[in-house]
Amino acid sequence: MSLAKYKRIMLKLSGEALAGKKGYGIDFGVTKNIAIEIRELISMGVSVGIVVGGGNIWRGRSGIGMDRTTADYMGMLATCINALALQDSLENLGVTTRVQTAIEMREVAEPFIRRRAMRHLEKNRVVIFAAGTGNPYFSTDTTASLRAAEIEADVILLAKKVDGVYDKDPHKYSDAKKFDKLTYIEVLERGLQVMDSTATSLCMDNNIPILVFGLDDPENIRKIVAGEKIGTIVCKE
Repeated sequence: MSLAKYKRIMLKLSGEALAGKKGYGIDFGVTKNIAIEIRELISMGVSVGIVVGGGNIWRGRSGIGMDRTTADYMGMLATCINALALQDSLENLGVTTRVQTAIEMREVAEPFIRRRAMRHLEKNRVVIFAAGTGNPYFSTDTTASLRAAEIEADVILLAKKVDGVYDKDPHKYSDAKKFDKLTYIEVLERGLQVMDSTATSLCMDNNIPILVFGLDDPENIRKIVAGEKIGTIVCKE
């Protein structure tokens, strides 16, 4: 059994990550691979919270011509679909999981209650936080930062399509430079697309490191928690 560098993590998964190569909907092969890695983390004694996005189904800003609030609520519902899919994959592997939502839907999931979430984590249950913050105009990046602070996570693991933070889009520019380490201020001043500014500021205020990595290899999750240097770390100094 590997020793864990972090005792409690917040894993932020984008909706696009769950779509895999299909680009839309849910690839259950992907959710299974992620679930396998999370099961390994639990066996290492790590507490795991997860925030999922909904971009594989619907993004608030996709609703061109729609009322922004309505479009954002649709996005929140999309995150709930993803959360239930991931919960199913985890429980098929014997990992006890709870979904908590910021919008009340008792027949589907628990409402978000911090004390209850903390109790689940103490009992080695994975907690998936869905429906964002429950408020329009806030991203799931902000949700990840907020929930990480609330559950006292040691780090946010931010799964991306690229293997870290670059000074420009590595898919478009062959000379893009990858950063191994950045400060919160550098991210904000350079306008680097790590998390949105609200989420980054919240992490800075609460001194929560952000580790950006590529999910092309799901084993990266376990390797990072075991202490391997993968991706880009964003921290105080």
